[in-house]
Amino acid sequence: MKFTDHLRQEADGLFEASFHHPFVRSLGEGTLDEKKFRHYVMQDSYYLNQFSKVQAKGATLAPTMELSSRFLTHALHTIEAELSLHREFFTMLNVTDVELATFEPAPTAYAYALHMQQAGPTLGDVLASILPCYWVYYEIGERLKDKRPDHPIYSAWIATYGSEWFRELVEEQIDRLDELAGQATEEERLRYTKLFLKSCYYEVAFWEMAWTLESWTLSQEVNQ
Repeated sequence: MKFTDHLRQEADGLFEASFHHPFVRSLGEGTLDEKKFRHYVMQDSYYLNQFSKVQAKGATLAPTMELSSRFLTHALHTIEAELSLHREFFTMLNVTDVELATFEPAPTAYAYALHMQQAGPTLGDVLASILPCYWVYYEIGERLKDKRPDHPIYSAWIATYGSEWFRELVEEQIDRLDELAGQATEEERLRYTKLFLKSCYYEVAFWEMAWTLESWTLSQEVNQ
C-alpha cells in the first residue's frame, strides 16, 4: 500500500465528515445561506495567503532546484488563481475595503494557519500538513462537479475544484509525498501521519467555522 493510500484510509472518517457537512451539502444544492459563504470566503482568503507562504517555505526545504521551482509554482497558483477567484467573490458579495482592512481571522482559521506554519523541519512535514487542503477540496469537487446550483458563486466554486487543472495539482502533490515518505524514516512517516490527520480535522472544523459564523466573541451562555 502506498503511504498516501494509508493516509487516506486513516483519514476516511474526517473526509466523510467534510463531504457530509451541511455547509458543503447546501453549497452543492445551491441553498447555502450567502452570509455563511461570505464568512467562509473572507476566512479562506486569509487562509490561502498563509497557505501560499507555507508552500514557499517548502521551496526553501526542497533538496533540488527543480523541486523548489515546483513548490514556488504551486505558491504562485494559490496567489494568482485561487485568490483572484476570491476577489471576484468579494465583488459579488459586496465585501468592502473597510471590511478587508479591519478583517480578523476566526479562531479556527487562525489555528489552522498556525498548525501549517509550525510544521517542520523537513519538506515531508510541510507537504503532509498542506496536502489535506488539496485533497479534500479535490474530492469535494469530484462529488459536486455534476451539480448545477442556481447560484453563480457556488457554481464558480464547484467549477474550480472540479477542474482538470486542480486535479493535476493534487495528484502531483500526492505522488510527491509518496516519494518523500519512501526516503523517510519510520519516525518521520509517523510525524507526517499526525500532521496530515490534524489538517484533515481542521478542514472539517473550517466548514463548521463558516456554518456557525465563528468569531472571537463568546456566546452569551459561556459569559454567564
